[in-house]
Amino acid sequence: MIFVARAYIIDDQDGMYFLTFRIVDWVDVFTREIYCQEILESFRYCRENKGLRLHAYVIMSNHLHVIMSAENNNLSSVLRDFKRHTANRIWDLINKGGESRRDWLLDRFQEAAHEHDRNSNYQIWHHDNHAIELVSYKFTLQKLAYIHLNPVRAGYVLEAAHWKYSSQRNYDGDSSILNIDLLDY
Repeated sequence: MIFVARAYIIDDQDGMYFLTFRIVDWVDVFTREIYCQEILESFRYCRENKGLRLHAYVIMSNHLHVIMSAENNNLSSVLRDFKRHTANRIWDLINKGGESRRDWLLDRFQEAAHEHDRNSNYQIWHHDNHAIELVSYKFTLQKLAYIHLNPVRAGYVLEAAHWKYSSQRNYDGDSSILNIDLLDY
């Protein structure tokens, strides 16, 4: 008998999930404003055009934590499109911009592509999203706090609301760089 692991799979396409998107080999891509802006623009586009509900987020130097759901029972499809688009844009920005780490980044992402059959030329995102469905109030609040406190634990800021690339300010009722779909908690 063969058992297939079901952990970290998006089984309920209409469910709400805590997800982690990480750059291959934990490469610090999001230390540059231009790449963070690409993530924000992609979130905006997916919210406006693909039915993404973005409930919380934080952009760290080499990964993102989010709480998401989808209006159209298609969360996996939205995530696939988001990751594909942002990978292509990041690749293009590295190639075209004045990135001082250009050669190293391109080599690293090309090398990562050779490790998987899914990729042809490069890989930016790790394939696993570490999806955890949020089914209880208490667990959802734990993950929301985990997301917002990530920059504090990393020593980047003293207060969660001071991190520019986080939805903490949205939950505090302050102005923010990105509109989200607030949880009713």
